[in-house]
Amino acid sequence: MAANSTATALQLIEQMTRNADAVQQRVLAEILAQNSETEYLKGFDLGGATDRETFKSKIPMMTYEDIQPLIQRIANGDRSPILSARPISEFLTSSGTSAGERKLMPSIKEEWDRRQLLYSLLMPVMDQYVKGLDKGKALNFYFIKAETKTPSGLLARPVLTSYYKSDLFKNRPADPFNVYTSPNEAILCEDNSQSMYAQMLCGLYDRLHVLRLGAVFASGLSRAITFLRLNWKHLSHDIRTGSVSPKFTDPPLRECLARIMRPDPDLADFITRECEKDTWEGIVTRIWPNVKYLDVIVTGAMAQYIRTLDYYSGGLPKACTMYASSECYFGLNLKPMCDPSEVSYTIMPNMGYFEFLPIGGGELVELAAVEVGKEYEILVTTYSGLCRYRVGDILRVTGYHNSAPQFRFVRRKNVLLSVDADKTDEAELQAAVEKASEILTKTSVVEYTSYAETKTVPGHYVIYWELMGGGAPEEGVMERCCLAMEEELNAVYRQGRAADGSIGALEIRLLRSGTFEELMDYALSKGASINQYKVPRCVTSAPILELLDARVVSSHFSPEAPRWSPERRF
Repeated sequence: MAANSTATALQLIEQMTRNADAVQQRVLAEILAQNSETEYLKGFDLGGATDRETFKSKIPMMTYEDIQPLIQRIANGDRSPILSARPISEFLTSSGTSAGERKLMPSIKEEWDRRQLLYSLLMPVMDQYVKGLDKGKALNFYFIKAETKTPSGLLARPVLTSYYKSDLFKNRPADPFNVYTSPNEAILCEDNSQSMYAQMLCGLYDRLHVLRLGAVFASGLSRAITFLRLNWKHLSHDIRTGSVSPKFTDPPLRECLARIMRPDPDLADFITRECEKDTWEGIVTRIWPNVKYLDVIVTGAMAQYIRTLDYYSGGLPKACTMYASSECYFGLNLKPMCDPSEVSYTIMPNMGYFEFLPIGGGELVELAAVEVGKEYEILVTTYSGLCRYRVGDILRVTGYHNSAPQFRFVRRKNVLLSVDADKTDEAELQAAVEKASEILTKTSVVEYTSYAETKTVPGHYVIYWELMGGGAPEEGVMERCCLAMEEELNAVYRQGRAADGSIGALEIRLLRSGTFEELMDYALSKGASINQYKVPRCVTSAPILELLDARVVSSHFSPEAPRWSPERRF
């Protein structure tokens, strides 16, 4: 089903987007016909109808809580057609830090045909903007997570783990546009530290052939560069001697590296010279001089890594190529070399049936009827059995490609800080951090999270910052940062601070270097996936708060209330 040539792929995109609404009606009819005898759909008395109007009038919106009892029955071994007429082949786990709990999304084998189709469109689109990618390799840091099993024996794992372990990936046909420096044995090693070391090692050996460098999320690429900074001496030693380090205990990986590794003193000397320099600015292009772009997601919460990646890469373009989740693969970016602030994804109408709930109220809208400039929560109906399912992503319509809308990812729904009537979402918090960080001249914010401290009266926002190098700025700078954050927050917050006295002064707690690496290690130890892990922008868990507070090196408060006026700020 994969598009096998650039021309065929681009033709398919045009065909699907020209007829978006017709494709959507066909997809819905197929789903309803295929799953007409399921317990879930039979409960709404569709009478075999597969048309859009009957569907809209009889099927309600669905949240995970609505279907959790049904999911549990499937997980426990009930093989009757509950959500899907086709057998559930596995569960795909949603990100453990995107919504606070790991949700199980049912999947059927046929879904991989649709996902593979979307993957097959990515490089033909990129080839329009960056030529010659078939002449080199990609250094992409990919990782798997060990699966868990439900009581019935069904696998439950992140969607990317499922993909990397599938024959589609392991036995993929030779494709000059998708040649990776990382061997399958490195990607499929369940020990993430061994996997990272091996992938970095192979990427260094192949450094002159690397044309694109990336990871799934910007945080993953940032972590890979940090890994190089901490381990370059060991890597250089192994390259100099050509010997497989005893740290590799995974047998397939050891055998693979034994075939790849060779003594290369010149490369070892080069790595040592570059990594010993006083600055790591531009380290990516110094080590990998032929890299044309970074293949990494920098939208949504990942946008705060842009400054760090620009520093390390010398401002290389950052390509966000596709929009996907555990629930459904949605679409792709038809202008992948655009500025991160301009990233828009074109929803491919053949991937599932999509509806949109206007933010602020209103009726559900079909894919081809959304309005440019408006924000919506996306709902999906899938072949696997989700019906009008609220994914929790908020999207803004930026335009259309033919008759298919294009969306900018705005934020995840319900990521909030609140100590009174105020409600601060992820996008507002990120904007405040970015504004305050402009005050920093000799360092920058590596990572951040937050906490609504309500033990004090009045309650106040606590923002945890880790600064590059872990150093403390000059006296008074952090207090100015606190105030700058408050000035950037919404009017309800500023009114609570300046007029009502219902919110206390914002506090920034500086953390010692490496704290967020420890936070991720803690999350991984609790079952999070390294591919899906995102730093939580608001924390409430007592163990995580204890971890953070044990690593605070200094604390700073806003010295005065922010400006506020009853007039609206435009």
